[in-house]
This record gives sequence, C-alpha cells and structure tokens, in this order.
Amino acid sequence: MMYADIIIDISHEKLDRVFQYRIPDGLLQRLRAGMQVRVPFGGGDRLRTGYVTDITDHVDYDPAKIKEIVQIVEESVPIESQLIALAAWMRRNYGGTMNQALKTVIPVKTKERLQQKRTVVLALDDRAEAADMLMQMHKKHATARARLLEALMEHPSIDYEVVLHKLNVTAAVMRAMEEQNIIRIESENRYRNPVAHLTKKGYELVLNEEQQAVVDAIDADFQAQHYQNYLIRGVTGSGKTEVYMELIARAAAVGRASIVLIPEIALTFQTVMRFYNRFGDRVSILHSRLSQGERYDQFLRAKNGELDVMIGPRSALFTPFSNLGYIIIDEEHETSYKSETVPRYHARETAFARARMAGASVVLGSATPSLESSYYADRGQIRRFYLTSRAKADSTLASCQVVDLREELREGNRSILSRRLQELMEERLSRREQTMLFLNRRGMAGFVSCRACGEVLKCPHCDVSLSLHNDGRLKCHYCGYETKQVSSCPSCGSKYIGAFRAGTQKIEEIVKQRFPNARILRMDYDTTRTKDSYEKILSAFANEEADILIGTQMIVKGHDFPKVTLVGVLAADLSLHSSDYRAAERTFQLLTQAAGRAGRGTRPGEVIIQTYQPDHYAIRTAQAQDYEQFYEQELAYRELMCYPPVWNLLLVAVTSPLQTQADVCSHAIGEWLQAQDMKIQVIGPAEAAVARVNDIYRRVIYIKSEDYEALICAKEGIELLLAENTWRQTSVQFDFNPMNGF
Repeated sequence: MMYADIIIDISHEKLDRVFQYRIPDGLLQRLRAGMQVRVPFGGGDRLRTGYVTDITDHVDYDPAKIKEIVQIVEESVPIESQLIALAAWMRRNYGGTMNQALKTVIPVKTKERLQQKRTVVLALDDRAEAADMLMQMHKKHATARARLLEALMEHPSIDYEVVLHKLNVTAAVMRAMEEQNIIRIESENRYRNPVAHLTKKGYELVLNEEQQAVVDAIDADFQAQHYQNYLIRGVTGSGKTEVYMELIARAAAVGRASIVLIPEIALTFQTVMRFYNRFGDRVSILHSRLSQGERYDQFLRAKNGELDVMIGPRSALFTPFSNLGYIIIDEEHETSYKSETVPRYHARETAFARARMAGASVVLGSATPSLESSYYADRGQIRRFYLTSRAKADSTLASCQVVDLREELREGNRSILSRRLQELMEERLSRREQTMLFLNRRGMAGFVSCRACGEVLKCPHCDVSLSLHNDGRLKCHYCGYETKQVSSCPSCGSKYIGAFRAGTQKIEEIVKQRFPNARILRMDYDTTRTKDSYEKILSAFANEEADILIGTQMIVKGHDFPKVTLVGVLAADLSLHSSDYRAAERTFQLLTQAAGRAGRGTRPGEVIIQTYQPDHYAIRTAQAQDYEQFYEQELAYRELMCYPPVWNLLLVAVTSPLQTQADVCSHAIGEWLQAQDMKIQVIGPAEAAVARVNDIYRRVIYIKSEDYEALICAKEGIELLLAENTWRQTSVQFDFNPMNGF
C-alpha cells in the first residue's frame, strides 16, 4: 500500500503540517509529488484541495484510520519536486505556512487551454484522381467542396481559418470531405508568445577586456562544476548585461537554462529587446501583466526545454527549469526583490537556496550594490568582480552639481526648477538633446495642512494623512475613506489650508509653462497602467519623439538613451525623511542610478541634484559617485545601531480588529521572548508606525541578533506559543530583515 503526504490548501497555522492519505489503485500510476488532489478532510469529510509533497510506503498513523484520495485535480499544474523543497526552505526561513509557500513557488496555478493552429491538407496523392473528383463535384453542383478542392490542388495545405472565412467553406462541409478521405485537418499546439512581435536585429557586440575577464573567470568555475555566488559591481553603463548574455550563451551551449531577474516591469522592454537580439525565440518573459494563457504557455515552454532564458521580476525566480545553470539578479539592490506578502522572502537569499538545490550559480549585478551583498563579499561568501569604466569607449560618467534649494528660495526662486537646471534645459532644447527629470514620488495628490497652525487632515480610521485628488476629494490610500475638501482649518479656522503638491503631473504642468515648445512625456504609475504602456513611452523617447521625460523611480533604472545629456533630480532628499534605517542607502542608490542615465552616448552628460540637505553624506557621495566612501560611512552607522547586515532583524507584526486582543497577544509574545535564553535583543511591543488601518490595530515587536538561526528559533517558538493559545481574531506575521515599514 502506498501513501501520499499532503499539505491541505488552508493557510492556517494549526493546519500547517502534513496529512497522510491512502493512494487508490486507480491513481497509483498517475500520482506524482507536486500534484493537486481532492481529499476528504475533517469530521464531516468535506472535500478539500491539497498538494502532494511526497509519496511513501511508510505510514505514521493507524492505517485503518487513514482516508483515501478522491481524485487528482486535472486542471492544476504540478509543482516540481525541487520547488517543493524550496517552499519548505522558505517556510522555515521566512515564516508563514507551508501552503502559502507552495502557492508562492507556483508561477501558474491552473492549466489553461492551449491555442491550436489547424491546417486543412489535401489527402489525395493522385492528382488525376483529384481532378476526376473535382469534375464530379462540379457536375453535382457541390460548389463549396469544389472550391476547397480546387484551392488545395493549387496549395496542398491551407490554414483552417482561411478556409472557413476566406473560401467560405463551412465546418460541416470540411467534416464530410474528411470522412471521404479527400482532406485531412491537422492540429498543432501554438504557444501564446509575449515576445512574438519583436524583430531580431542580430548581435555583434565584442566584449572589452574587463568584461571578458569577468566572463572567463565565472565560466571557468561553471565548467569545473564549482558553482558559486558572484557580485559584479560595475559603474552605470559598464556593460553588465553583455556579461550576463555571454554567460547565458555559454551555459545554453551545454544545455543549461538561465533566469534573469529584473526589478520592475518597466525594465522588461529594453532588457528583452537586448536578449531577443541575441537569443531569438529561446528567450521569454514572465510578469504580472501577462494574461493567464500567456503565463501558462511560458511555464510549459520552460518545463519542456524550449527556452534558454526567462526574464522577469521576482516571481520569475520560480520558473520550472529542470536544467538550471544561472540565476542572474540585475540591479540587485532594488527593494522590489523583497516580497511584501507572506512568506516575505528576499529573491537574493531565495536564489542562493534554489541554486544550491539545482547545482547552479547566482550572479548579482549593480552599480550600487546593497550593503548586504558587499558585506557578504567582504567576508568571502560571494566572489566579487569590478567593471570600472563604461563599455562604450567614448562614453564617460556625467558631471554632477548639487543645488541648495534653501539658497534658491532665499534668492526669490519659488519654482521647483532651480535656475541652473532651467538654464541647462534651455541649452539641451536648443541643441536637440534630451533631458530626464526624476521625482522620488508619484502622482499629484498630496497631504492637506494648515499653514497657520500646522494641522494635517487625517483619516478617522487610520493614522495617516488624507490625500487631495484632482476631483476635489480627500482620500485615504489605506482604507479608501474619502470626504470633501475643506475651505478652512477644522482646528484653528484659518483659510490658509491646502495641499502640498510635488507630483509628476504638477512637474509636467510647470515644465510646459516654462518650455511651451518642448515635447514632454510623463512616465509614472498613472501613465503605465495598460499592458503595453511602458513599451510605448520608452520607445517614443528612444525614437526622439520627445525632448523631456518626467517620471518617478521607474525612469532612472537601467535605461540607455544615448541622446540624454541632462538629468535633473528634483527634491533629491525626499527619501531621506522616511522612518527607515535604510533611508540613506536608498537615497544614495537612487541618486547614483539617476546620474547614470546622463551621457551614455558620445556627448558628455550633466546631472543637477536639487536638495535641502546638500551636506548629507548620501548626497555628497552620490555627487562624487563614490560607493566605497558611502559604504564605509553607512556600515559604521549600521554597526553602531546593530542593524542589518551586521546584525539581523525580525519584525513580528500582530494585527487584530480588537485593540485588547492585539495588546494582549503582542505583550504575551514580548514576555515569552524576554524569558528565553537566546542571544537576542527584544524591542517592543509597541504601536506600528501606522497604528490603525481600516480599523485594524497593529502592534510590532523587533528582535535583533547577530545569528540568523537565533531569529528562526525565536520565530518557531512564537509559532508554538500561538498554537497553544487562542487570541480571538488575531493574526501574527513575520518579516526577516524588513525593507519596508509596517
């Protein structure tokens, strides 16, 4: 008798374990680990869906009490066994349930119907016989049959849709002719291909000496089956992508596939074009804006070995390649590589884990590596390489100037565009060169405050400010509450109340007024909601259909526009004001990446960094593009404060619609932690930065330790504590080394 270990599809901590079921004889030959099944569960034997994690002849319970699997869920997509092991690793290292981890590693949840290409083929080999049959059809006035046979005698195979709609031959007529063995209708599966519209232009680039040295060193390890993790730190424009492609090509030559992770969908178009020019139809993409059918087809192509490269954001990490060679994480410092849903995994560490299981290598690339990656490299856990110059021989790093906005205001300039930036924009327009203006926030909505007393209008359900929208309504971006704009301050009665506006739409209006003849494009969340919007905006700017591109973070990451010779960073220090220990790091990375967009062609570039804090070390080191100096200062701060990467940090988030339950649960966890003999520091419990969202109370506990395993032990202890106690309507989640606030 054979049994299956099954995880029930219920994300509840008390059901987060394996249940065993007997495999009926009828399913024994078909059932595999990773399949979805329907099983009776609970006292009422209600049918539930579950995931098979293992098949065994060993049973842990009384065989007489073990229930039987009812059926395999035919429309489900099997999880590869390696991905099941990865899900187990994620569940242990990041928290959540095994069911949540399994759902994370399944890029496509259900089967989709494959599109089919049908062709009508002449089944008669004897042309004389076909001519005789055609004559008989004409005599019998079978005009539709005669029309089809005549067409097939000229073209032996014709697309089914052409026969149906152009020749006007019905499906019934074709079926009758098929029964008479006059024609055959042949079908073949046709993949929905999200890159089929691209045109391959060829690839002729020759690597420079630095690039070639990096490729040869990594490839030597790969060929020797000495799989390691690598970090390529290359200045902006140094040609990291060309290094990736050469490594992928060498891996493909020996039958190994590669995954290329990019931080945002905004990078997909330019990145895919470069890879498509080299690898053609052997490259594809996976991201959230594809249809379910497109996603399913890419899943099949990868699983069937029909692809060498899969490109996409974080979720592409789980592409079911059975012959994985490389996982490449471009712009590895980006915060989008950290999941915001349970399990809150980081793509970098998860890639390391998958590579270990698959016998593959991980390559990280960035001009401004995360402190974690540089810290690991300093300690020999990652092998580091440098690309110190731009790949194009006649391209140099842009010169940077810092403009003190306090001085601008004192001298009478109230515009968000400094005088120096306006002068340089005027020059670029006259020389027919392009400008990019970067603002570190999106949209036109801003908080409403009173200039007389400082009162800020807040949501009555959440401790956050309301935002003013174009329709004159004040809205809460957390719970959706909205109300009308007020004309006077509800606290002091002053009429000097209004919104702080510094969004991309407002910038666009200001630039249009200042440069009425300039052609302007705006790229932010609002202008990129449709499937092809990224591609259209980037293509238009690349084709020089606009002089100025205004946008948020998505415009400063990875794009290569040779005609851009000026980048203006507006309110560069906005990100310094967030309540996040990574604020300086994020600011430095953003400014350095923004500066890297200028002067990538033959013409020199200039960058204007506008700021209210010109002496901050993140601003000064970004101006000098001096990563080493920034890294030293920032790491000293992290060491002093016991922050990652020197120490590790675990956020325990407790939420409940009942304030007393949130308080009782969080204090019980805090007291339990304090009583343990573990090498940890416990901070809290305390109210979260936003203590209430949509009437859900939020409490936080932070745990610090030099040893990551100590945090895992703390997490597992809390899970046991939760299993032994019941706090009504209370949820507890974990976030290791959090990158975003709670």
